[in-house]
Amino acid sequence: MRGLLQAASLVALSLLPPLAFADSPSDLYYTTNDALLSQPDLFSVYDDRPKDCPPCFDCNRDDFTCQQFANCSKSTGRCLCPPGFGGEDCSKPLCGSLADGANRAPRHKPKCKCKDGWEGVNCNTCQTNNACRSMMPSDQKDAAVCYTDGVVVEENFQMCNITNRKIVDQLKHDGIPQATFSCNAPRKECNFQFWVAQRESFYCALDTCDWTRDETDGRNKTKYECENIKCKCIPGRMLCGGNGGVDLADFLTEEIKGPASFTTTKTKGGSDSDGSVFSEPNMNVLIGSIFGDPSIFLDCHAGECMHQSKVPGYTRPINKINTPLIAGVIAGVSLFLLAVLLLVFMLNRRSTGRYGPVRLDTDEEEENARLLADHKPAALYFENIHYQLKEKKILSNIMGSVHPGELLAIMGASGAGKTSFLDILARKKKRGTVMGDFWLNGEKVSNDDFRSVIGFVDQEDTMLPTLTVHETILDSALLRLPKEMSRNAKEQKVEDVERQLGIYHIRHQVIGSEEGAGRGISGGEKRRVGIACELVTSPSILFLDEPTSGLDAYNAFNVVECLVTLVKTYNRTVVFTIHQPRSNIVALFDQLMLLAEGRMVYSGPFHRCQSYFDSIGYSCPPGFNIADYLIDLTMQNGAPAEPEDEIEDDGPSYLAAIENGRITRASSTMAVKSVPSISGSVEDRSSLRPRASRKSSVRQQQERQLYSRRSTQDNNTTPASLRSADDSLLERDPDLVRLKQQAPPSLADTHNLPPSVSGPNTSNLDILVTAFAESDVASDLHTSLQTAINTASDSHPEPNGTTSPAGLTRVRGYRKPGLPTQFFILSRRTWRNLYRNPMLMLAHYAIAIVLAVLTGYLFYGLTYNLKGFQNRLGVFFFLLALFGFSTLTSLTVFAPERLLFVRERAKGYYHPLAYYVAKVMMDILPLRLLPPIIMGCIVYPMTGLLPHWSEFGTFMMFIVLFNLAAAMICLFIGICVKNQGVANLLGVLVMLFSLLFGGFLLNHETIPKPMLWLQSLSIFHFAFEGLIVNEVRTLTLADHKYGLDIEVPGSAILSSFGFNNLALWDDAVGLAVFCGVFVVLGYGALHVLLVERR
Repeated sequence: MRGLLQAASLVALSLLPPLAFADSPSDLYYTTNDALLSQPDLFSVYDDRPKDCPPCFDCNRDDFTCQQFANCSKSTGRCLCPPGFGGEDCSKPLCGSLADGANRAPRHKPKCKCKDGWEGVNCNTCQTNNACRSMMPSDQKDAAVCYTDGVVVEENFQMCNITNRKIVDQLKHDGIPQATFSCNAPRKECNFQFWVAQRESFYCALDTCDWTRDETDGRNKTKYECENIKCKCIPGRMLCGGNGGVDLADFLTEEIKGPASFTTTKTKGGSDSDGSVFSEPNMNVLIGSIFGDPSIFLDCHAGECMHQSKVPGYTRPINKINTPLIAGVIAGVSLFLLAVLLLVFMLNRRSTGRYGPVRLDTDEEEENARLLADHKPAALYFENIHYQLKEKKILSNIMGSVHPGELLAIMGASGAGKTSFLDILARKKKRGTVMGDFWLNGEKVSNDDFRSVIGFVDQEDTMLPTLTVHETILDSALLRLPKEMSRNAKEQKVEDVERQLGIYHIRHQVIGSEEGAGRGISGGEKRRVGIACELVTSPSILFLDEPTSGLDAYNAFNVVECLVTLVKTYNRTVVFTIHQPRSNIVALFDQLMLLAEGRMVYSGPFHRCQSYFDSIGYSCPPGFNIADYLIDLTMQNGAPAEPEDEIEDDGPSYLAAIENGRITRASSTMAVKSVPSISGSVEDRSSLRPRASRKSSVRQQQERQLYSRRSTQDNNTTPASLRSADDSLLERDPDLVRLKQQAPPSLADTHNLPPSVSGPNTSNLDILVTAFAESDVASDLHTSLQTAINTASDSHPEPNGTTSPAGLTRVRGYRKPGLPTQFFILSRRTWRNLYRNPMLMLAHYAIAIVLAVLTGYLFYGLTYNLKGFQNRLGVFFFLLALFGFSTLTSLTVFAPERLLFVRERAKGYYHPLAYYVAKVMMDILPLRLLPPIIMGCIVYPMTGLLPHWSEFGTFMMFIVLFNLAAAMICLFIGICVKNQGVANLLGVLVMLFSLLFGGFLLNHETIPKPMLWLQSLSIFHFAFEGLIVNEVRTLTLADHKYGLDIEVPGSAILSSFGFNNLALWDDAVGLAVFCGVFVVLGYGALHVLLVERR
């Protein structure tokens, strides 16, 4: 009786439904399919049979059955065992772990040794998350979870100990009573095994199961309910006839039918009611009558491996947008923009009176004077100067000299070659071919040494319109005055020059321009500022191209007088071109050179000029400005020497002669335009002129009187003025034609005149040129030139006429500031230019803020699904396109200052490297670095990108590097291409082609192989791939379609789009290389291409 009761109680225990504590999705990875379940060893029967006897187990035959109610494979005759069981008939438990799959070994010892993290009779129950990692895909191992609650998700496994006290006491001599339970959610089926001392006694199958879960604060209750249950004994085992004991086979088969329920309760902090309860009607009657318990009680441990997203109650994380953070960032950026506006306003409105009077002590004044006077006076000699451009002779056989303390004026009509000759004297690089000899103090010096001691003022003013007059001149002084000279001394020098040129009262006015916000100083004042920039350095030789152009007579005289002061006070040499100066300016000349059509008409001391022209028969009439007379003389004598008597005035031949240049109307005679009538009114000359009989006009008569060659004896009878000649005409008989031809002066007397030049195409200019070449002035000039050369050669003899090193040390320039000082001065100048024209800078900041807010609003709260992936692609593409095309403004970084840089470089203001670094730094910091940082700080939190500092830092790094790389490319194009239209077109094309190969519009795998190399030249590819890999590679993207939840690793999607998940840092290095390469290329282009050529 005792054995029967014991058997009945064990039967009841064996029928308990499985505990509902484990709720894991193992069905996702394990099924009863032949290919996935462990297979029995086909030759295991060989252990008990002779060698030659084949296996005879076949579950398709009635005398062979599969335990655990396993299915039979009709094709192989083998049992399809559930997880954790093996052998021919699924009667052997498997060891290792559930993660080993079909490779698990059957148990050969009384107990299995499970792998770390697994437990149970057949090692099916997981204990830790780490144990489930091997059951996840390689890129999802971190998402593995061992779910230990009681609800089944896919297929869970439980290991239970029986806790009924009487039952445990009854079986304590035979072993610990245990049960294993697993449930498959898709099939709504469960299976159960009863074990004593880890040997299986019987097994059961439950179907048509359902389960519920009730959660309250601090308590979790799970209930399984199965409509049907069937059980079967394993013959010879405990409770099934083993050891001659009780056999419950019939009871299990016939009495236990269901329904059955299994309830599990867990309380936070633990409770006496915690545990599992199995209830089945017949089993409850047996347990109650024998053991006094209403049901079977168990203590179970559940375990089911699954992805974290499968855990019951799990919700996919939704990006939590930190609204206070976003508001704070936007407010901070807005305050930054406001601070920039206030800073610009204050800098622009700051009192320019901060430049007060400069006070120098006695030592500083002496040092200043010493440094400026510590120059060897420079005498300039030149001979046989020829210049030819495209087979056209511009200058021919020019010679001359100018000594320290002298002012050389180069005069000539428009097109005479004055500017070209001045450029050649100043050793400017010319486009044509230059020939001739130049000497400095009788010695030949190199171009670099020569340029270091000269100054040059261009005819056209090139200055930054945003700087003040004082700042413009001060920058020139700081960059070019001696390095040893104190700043106070330099400022004092600037003030002195400002006072000398009469611009001290406008020293705080901006230069201004027509294109800027408004006009600044006048054109004449700009000219004086340009002169001041050169005068401030007190060069040994100063060249000026028409310094009085655009100035009124008073200021023109002041400019020339300032030049004279420089010449006389500091013993300097000044050479300048001038066009018809007034008489008080002419009186200041020391040397004069007169050019006509590129040929030398006169070159020598100014005080010998008038006597020389008197000697060759061209006397300046009394009361005439000799400068006007000489200019008109060269114009009048430029035409071929043809008699004009035969050309009828106002007739067709006369007009043709004017058109052909044979007759020119000199400016000196322009005043005689009409003749007063008897009544005092001015009448039309044509109405008083008998057209048929006149052959010479008043103009022709005057020109013959002024510009025809006479003997020196006739010079004493030259009319006092043109008015006397005109008056003689008015004294004619008023009844006759008042414009009767007046007899021209006699040209037959050639006494004391140089011989004329004969030839069919000989002009009066040939006569003038030949006369000077044979004159005493030219002979004396040549003699003085040879004397200076010989003197220098005797002092410093050099073989083969090479440059004397000793001579180079005699005339030298200042030791100018080094590269760091130049960089500081140029950076300050560039910064002033930037904040005084702040529209570009403020536009970058405003656009960055507005578009950042708009972008954040459009892409607000990105999700972790395919739509979120598409939006991530969109936001990165938009950001890169915005920054890429906004950097086209770098094309104009050098455009406004191209001419300024070329001229300042030619004058030796600074080294090109200092200028380039200053411009790049002042462009990068405010325009290329801050806008992407501002935009990134707003867009990143609003869109809900990965909320990790490492990903945020990488994001900022990529957009900044991309912005810099794009800016450097545009900067290089802007330097190389002078035409702004062409530069803009090239910049847009480069950006578009880079965008095409960026990876968004064109998949990497579809690019034709011959064109694949272009992707490695795309900055968009490096930046886009880096941004999307940084964001998506660690994500799992899910989508719900047709009732299914599809989860795809982000890295897999990136691979299908042609992105390399491992190229994150390679992309960053690629962008950095682009930045560095184009910075170097930009400087190379600046150094090689932006060179002055006139």
